[in-house]
Amino acid sequence: MELRPREIPERYRELVDRAADFIGRHQLPSGAIPYNEGGIIDPWDYVECAIALDLCGRFDRAASAYLWLREKQNPDGSWYYTYQGEQPQILTKDTNHSSYIATGIWHHYLATQEVGFLREMWPMVEGGIRFALELQQPTGDIYWALDADDRAWPGGLLSASSCIWGSLINGLKIARVVGFDRPEWHKASMRLAEAIRQRPHLFDRFGENIRGYAMHWYYPVLSGVLQGKEGRERILQGWSNFVVPGWGCKCSLDQPWVTVAETCELILALRNIGEWERAEMLLEWIMQLKDKDGGFWMGIRVPEQIIWPPDEKTTWTAAAVILAVVALAEVEGRTR
Repeated sequence: MELRPREIPERYRELVDRAADFIGRHQLPSGAIPYNEGGIIDPWDYVECAIALDLCGRFDRAASAYLWLREKQNPDGSWYYTYQGEQPQILTKDTNHSSYIATGIWHHYLATQEVGFLREMWPMVEGGIRFALELQQPTGDIYWALDADDRAWPGGLLSASSCIWGSLINGLKIARVVGFDRPEWHKASMRLAEAIRQRPHLFDRFGENIRGYAMHWYYPVLSGVLQGKEGRERILQGWSNFVVPGWGCKCSLDQPWVTVAETCELILALRNIGEWERAEMLLEWIMQLKDKDGGFWMGIRVPEQIIWPPDEKTTWTAAAVILAVVALAEVEGRTR
C-alpha cells in the first residue's frame, strides 16, 4: 500500500477534513494519539493515524506523533503492545508494530519530501525492522511477538506477516533515499513472501480458527504479497463469507459485527486488484456509520442494526476511512 496526498473528490472533502479534525482533537500535547479520550495507545493504530494526518496535510501533527514514538522505542528496536498515557501497559512486543513504523515514515516522506526528517527517523526505522527480523524463522515466517519475559510466541499471523512484508519494502525504499544498502532486508522479504504464498500452514499455529478473521483473508492482497489474478481470486473466494450486503465487512465469521476499519482495509485491497466498483460500493455503505463530530462508529451488529461496541469511536477508525477515501481519490484522479 502506498498513498499520496491528492485532491479529494468534493463529495468527500468535508468528511475527510472532519475525520482529520477528530484525530487531531484526541492527539495529546506530547504528540501521542490514543484510541479515544483517556484511551490506550498502540503503535500500529497510532501509525495509521499519523499516515491519515499526513494525507490530509497535517504534517506537523504527524511529525510530532513520530517523535513521540522515537522517545518510546525500546533498546531492542521494539515498542510495548500498548501504553496508557506515557506508561507501558501491555509488555508484549509485537513484530508487526515494530516494523510498521517504516510504512508510516515512508508515507510522511511521500507527503512532505523532507529528506532531513527521513534521515532523522532512520535509526528508529532500522531498529524496528531489526527487531522483527530477529524473529524470522528458517522457513521464512516471522513470529508474532515476544512476551513480557522476552519469550517468543511460537508462531506468526498471516495478517501481521503480510503487513511486515509491506513494511520491509518501505524500509528498503527509505534505506535507498538516505544512502544505505540493506540486501539482507530484501532477502528476508523474499523468504517471507515465499512463506505466505507457498506455506500458508505456517500461519495456523495459533489455531485454524484464525482463518475466520477478515484480516487473515484480505491482508495478503492489501499488502501486495498476492497480486493480479492470484489476489483477485483470494478476495472473490471469501467475499460472500465476510461481506454483508448494504453494510460492509465482518470482523470475524463467528460474530455478526460489521466493522468500519476492516471494511476500509478491504477497500484498499480491492484498489490493489482493480476492483473499483466494489470498493466504491463499500465506501458508500460505511457512510451510514459516520457521526456528527467527524468520527465513525467502530461497527454495527447485523441484522439488528445496533451500534457495536456501544458509544465507541476511535481515532484509528477515522484514520482508516481517510486512507480509503484517498485511495479511491487516486483512482478518480487517474481516470479524469
